[in-house]
Amino acid sequence: MSIYPPLARRWHRIGSIVIALPFLIVIVSGLLLQMKKEFTWIQPSTQTGARTVPELSFEQILSVTAANPEAEVASWEDIDRLDVRPSEGMLKVQCNNGIEVQLDASSGAVLQVARRRSDLIESLHEGSFFHDGAKMWIFLPSGLVVLFLWISGVYLWWLPHGMRRRKKKRRLTKGS
Repeated sequence: MSIYPPLARRWHRIGSIVIALPFLIVIVSGLLLQMKKEFTWIQPSTQTGARTVPELSFEQILSVTAANPEAEVASWEDIDRLDVRPSEGMLKVQCNNGIEVQLDASSGAVLQVARRRSDLIESLHEGSFFHDGAKMWIFLPSGLVVLFLWISGVYLWWLPHGMRRRKKKRRLTKGS
């Protein structure tokens, strides 16, 4: 049983309008995330420390980070997460204000201080930037509509090709 083509076209058109803005956000943010290692504006490049064995204590990490005014760190509540990279001899301190401080994992020297925008872009991509409910009530349904658009688009594309194929097959069977 096939879907009546004008109805499929109408659903396809309405679905496209409904998801236009959320899908645009997902596309643009996804493209930016694909390029995050290429542009330091999105995500700071990873520096390399002197040795591969981390020797800093948590207190040293906190005091070195707090000494940097851009980080705006007074306590552990101001730090979102630590990213330790032993193979590169460094660690990243990601602050709640979006600043990333990269430290040499053995000496504690500050290797780089820069704004990290990739986390913001990721929250836009998944919809949590707007509201926690936006992920489940706007972006998930939009994803399902995109899946439906893909299926209906393939159907609408295949329909004329399939009809031509069947007509050609009928002509060949009648002619033999």
